[in-house]
Amino acid sequence: MKVKLTETILRDAHQSLLATRMRTRDMIPVVEKLDEVGYFSLEMWGGATFDTCIRYLNEDPWERLRELKKHMHNTPAQMLLRGQNLVGYRHYSDDVVDKFVTKAHENGIDIFRIFDAVNDIRNMETAIKVANREGAHVQGTVCYTISPVHTVEKFVELAKDLEQLECDSLCIKDMAGLLSPHEAHVIVKAIKKEVSLPIALHCHCTSGMAPMSYMAACEAGVDILDTALSPLSGGTSQPPTETMVASLGATPYDTELDLELLAEIAAYFKKLKDEYRGILDPISEQIDTNVLLYQIPGGMLSNLVSQLKEQNALDKYDDVLAEMPKVRAELGYPPLVTPTSQIVGTQAVMNVLMGERYKVIPKEVKDYVRGLYGRSPAPISDDIITKIIGDEEPITCRPADLLEPEYESLKKEAAELGLVKKEEDVLTYILYPAIAPKFLKGEAVEEALIPVQAEVAVSAPSAAIPTEFRVEVDGDVFDVKVEPTGGVVSVADAPTKATPESVAGAVTSTMQGMVLSIEVEVSDTVAEGDTICVLEAMKMENGVHATHGGVVKEIFVADGDSVSTGDVLMAIE
Repeated sequence: MKVKLTETILRDAHQSLLATRMRTRDMIPVVEKLDEVGYFSLEMWGGATFDTCIRYLNEDPWERLRELKKHMHNTPAQMLLRGQNLVGYRHYSDDVVDKFVTKAHENGIDIFRIFDAVNDIRNMETAIKVANREGAHVQGTVCYTISPVHTVEKFVELAKDLEQLECDSLCIKDMAGLLSPHEAHVIVKAIKKEVSLPIALHCHCTSGMAPMSYMAACEAGVDILDTALSPLSGGTSQPPTETMVASLGATPYDTELDLELLAEIAAYFKKLKDEYRGILDPISEQIDTNVLLYQIPGGMLSNLVSQLKEQNALDKYDDVLAEMPKVRAELGYPPLVTPTSQIVGTQAVMNVLMGERYKVIPKEVKDYVRGLYGRSPAPISDDIITKIIGDEEPITCRPADLLEPEYESLKKEAAELGLVKKEEDVLTYILYPAIAPKFLKGEAVEEALIPVQAEVAVSAPSAAIPTEFRVEVDGDVFDVKVEPTGGVVSVADAPTKATPESVAGAVTSTMQGMVLSIEVEVSDTVAEGDTICVLEAMKMENGVHATHGGVVKEIFVADGDSVSTGDVLMAIE
């Protein structure tokens, strides 16, 4: 039986290895060649691409979709959709889900791979129903993980439920590279016995088992395999496309794809990879069998490294990995895939950085324990529930049933802010209200591929800031000239930054992030532990609490400001 391939290099491969930073202009030149290969589909949208487009690349993700689709005439365009979470980090109301899926299909998506982070099928129903209504191909997804409550029987039961929802195909999604060859054979065989739909298998190479698991799955009757062209394969990405094509050649599973054409396309990405070398972390490219212990998915390792670097805490990497399975068990063994990977991962980071477990609890972690992300695979203990949400009672209904329609009201809000030029802009604002305004106003700037930090010695307070630097990157020395656009700024003109020593009653930031909201005003009286502002850090909302009671005398930050660890946020005397 011929096996088909889904190519992931335009989405999951660079999400896994390059923190999702590949730019549209680097994809366009090679899309037509990719379209000639004969893939089952090209995965090129969804996942974290939406976020990074507007947060780091100053790109419109909708425009990316339209531009790529223009060059695709033979191969279906595929996206990864997080069920009721869409491509964001919370559940959205049904009317928003309906509008997003409809617009994604209108703009070019042919195949929706729809999953839910905790395998709660209630969270997938609306997206599946809308995609079916629009005439798209729906690939219902089973998130694979290992825990005392995740069994073959449970996976088969979920697959049967997805078939009942009229999905066109199924995907077994092994985000962390945990699926062994034996388990791959057993699960594919068991689902094939009960379900008549084609089955795709998506694995990451983190543990090194994926190519063997793919072969075992082929022997069990799998129909589609996810692969990535070799320059962005392996490690936390997928198995190499060329390797799988060659391995399956002359077998009943022969893909019949052209290795010479694949080699030509791979050469393009090999050259392109050098341009992104500055953000490629060696950890993400390596086989790491410790994943069998801490179970971090492919797309998360590179982002975890990025988060720790952002917090100047990369030395805590091993501590965070050790903390991860503890948090996961306490939260009822959710599969580690967005957004639960961020929920578990960020809480683990916070537990390590704060030096005290659950001292800082992001809003998303609280919402997860409240049941707002769905039913946890295993019950959460009363002790953990109390520690995280106090006396609140978790919900038991479908989370979206509690959400009032929000599209029209948020559309009006976005229009009043002057953010809407097209209907897709409304969805961008709804999905990312904290970062979308800056992007939609045209105030965002593209992040440099190789961030360079230079220390400049200034001999006197009145000296002008230098504009010429000698920069060393990976042993290569470059002479760089920086041309100011706003005139020469002297050190004497620079604003004096408040320091904890210079501000009576200073409350400082415990992390690096962006100010989402200020919760108090000057002259307000606060008690120790009150939330005084909310920071977005590591894609999560984190409340900053007053370290002591008193009266707010001065506020040093505003909504949208970036802050670093130790920065003074306000004075409370």
